[in-house]
Amino acid sequence: MALSMRCTVKSVFRFIHKSNSHRRLFKAGKATGATVRKSSLFVILICYMETLCNTLKVFDNCNLQFKHITVVFTDPQMLRENILDMAASLLACGIDPTRSILFQQSQVSEHAELSWILGCLTSMPRLRHLPQWKMKSKQKNEGSVGLYTYPVLQAADILLYKSTHLPVGEDQIQHLELAQDLARIFNNQYGEFFPEPCALLSGTRKVKSLRDPSSKMSKSDPQKLATVFLTDTPDDIVLKIRRAVTDFTSEVTYEPGSRPGVSNLVSMHAAVSGQSVEEVVRLAEGMDTGQYKNVVAEAIVQRLQPIRLEIQRLRADRGHLESLLAKGAEKARSLAAPVMTEIRKLVGFY
Repeated sequence: MALSMRCTVKSVFRFIHKSNSHRRLFKAGKATGATVRKSSLFVILICYMETLCNTLKVFDNCNLQFKHITVVFTDPQMLRENILDMAASLLACGIDPTRSILFQQSQVSEHAELSWILGCLTSMPRLRHLPQWKMKSKQKNEGSVGLYTYPVLQAADILLYKSTHLPVGEDQIQHLELAQDLARIFNNQYGEFFPEPCALLSGTRKVKSLRDPSSKMSKSDPQKLATVFLTDTPDDIVLKIRRAVTDFTSEVTYEPGSRPGVSNLVSMHAAVSGQSVEEVVRLAEGMDTGQYKNVVAEAIVQRLQPIRLEIQRLRADRGHLESLLAKGAEKARSLAAPVMTEIRKLVGFY
């Protein structure tokens, strides 16, 4: 295989691919939070277009499944709109609904049922040390039970479809390890049933905040100029890139340790242009960082413009998106139900 694999989730988007060789690729996405209405992050575009396109070359006859998850309840109507926004974004990024299943996790009850069973096999110290709980509980002073057990639900999402591979970033490894641990615990107690999912690590470098290159780019960043969204206008993108934090050295180099701001722009430029970091740096020879920011902004605008327009087109047809999600949920239930039936028998529910 051309892709590097590691058996080892913080889950933002989940896919499941099923091939004739019984390999399933899984990855997911969340459609909650006020800023999601602005649609997916620039980060998501990079990960999807690189990792998904590569994995489709490896996993033939694939199904893709997107699931919606929430741990914070907001305005119900906003949540409904967020779900459609996310579906439109995924489709606009190139997901083919004729090969893929796109659906809301909340429409498939088997996820919650398996999460309860796996939760009974998970210790509290195991969850307490996961990065998501430590980070978000500090931000909120005290976290909810839903946030605390969220990684178990992620594990259920993965294992319910007997997924074998997941495209993840380095920061997602610990959550994927929980899914692996729970697969082993379940198998040891009830017999071999779940495969242990392996990581497909993307070659894309982590994209950092435009205002604080020491932290990753995030849709929840309170600084409006810190994040590039798929739905940003060309003017928005140009402004954000021009205001990106760099340093006092004018030369364009790639040195993440000592020059994180400029290096972040180089990573973004490489990702949207399909070039290597080395090629991008050579292209920037003779430019100062101010000139280079214009080049990066133009490259991002060209990459995101057709996606932004496609999102607008898809969102104009609400009925189409709702129909697609309904059909996806039906197909997902047809995959999840027989697996859950086997699990109920194994644990003794009947």
